[in-house]
Amino acid sequence: MSGQLPSLSPGPVYLPFQAGPYRPAMGLMAQKLECLTAFDDQYPALMARRRDLLDTRKDDVLAVTEGSGAMRAEALAVLVAHLCADRAAWFSRCDNKLTNHLTGETWALDRLDHDPLEVAGRLVVEDICLLAPAPYPILAAAVLCFPSRWRLADKIGQPLSAIHAPVPDYAWALGGPVDRFLGLLKPGRLVARMNWSIHDDAALFQPNADHAPRQAITAANAGAMLTLRIERQTLSRLPQTGAILFTIRTYQHRLSRVAAVPGAAASLREALMGLPNAVAVYKGISAFREALEGYLGGFACVEGS
Repeated sequence: MSGQLPSLSPGPVYLPFQAGPYRPAMGLMAQKLECLTAFDDQYPALMARRRDLLDTRKDDVLAVTEGSGAMRAEALAVLVAHLCADRAAWFSRCDNKLTNHLTGETWALDRLDHDPLEVAGRLVVEDICLLAPAPYPILAAAVLCFPSRWRLADKIGQPLSAIHAPVPDYAWALGGPVDRFLGLLKPGRLVARMNWSIHDDAALFQPNADHAPRQAITAANAGAMLTLRIERQTLSRLPQTGAILFTIRTYQHRLSRVAAVPGAAASLREALMGLPNAVAVYKGISAFREALEGYLGGFACVEGS
């Protein structure tokens, strides 16, 4: 590759809120296969953070189960093929050497110095989880640098029902449909969904579920203190091993930036008002819910005047 690399554009500000009463739903959207990964101007900073975590806290962010080697190797192969085909402006392959032109790194794919899944985690900003296909989905391996208040060590080797035990209504409303959907998901298909929460901590690496607010949140300071955290999740099936490739791209925005988007404050406030308390607790909102609604209400009143 020669010449100047195409620049990375700013990423989107997703607003996946649903006004009205809360309803548990998978919320799946069909996507083109080339949408497996997302690249934007946050890539350099996010990759630097991922490299640091993999270098200094590997036991916290990488976990594999016995017998998942073929899945991990296939996940890397699928990702490399995708990057060279769909992100060819930034990645190229010559024989068994893959070059990331954004970072200047070159990987000898036939002589890897790291686990294949770790290499995958050093190429893209998405966290990558692999679900063993049978008899029911089990978390077989993962590189998880940006957890949203859960620990990989607690979930590895567990079925989805156990992994999602803290999610309100998952067992009765979503567990069966999710397992059935994953069982029917065919290779060559990609689906995506969005998840959102609000934190008073802007750190990307947040494995601690027991998180007390760092300081008092009020309607006056909520815009500066709170962060909207959005996960774009994708699901696809690896054609050889049949494993489910589950990716998580994390986006974070200060609440003040979100509230400045026309209509966003009103939409988020309506969504918050429709949340059962258990869901608000799960999303990390309950400790400052009243202050948050007050802050958003001020914007909504201005927009409606």
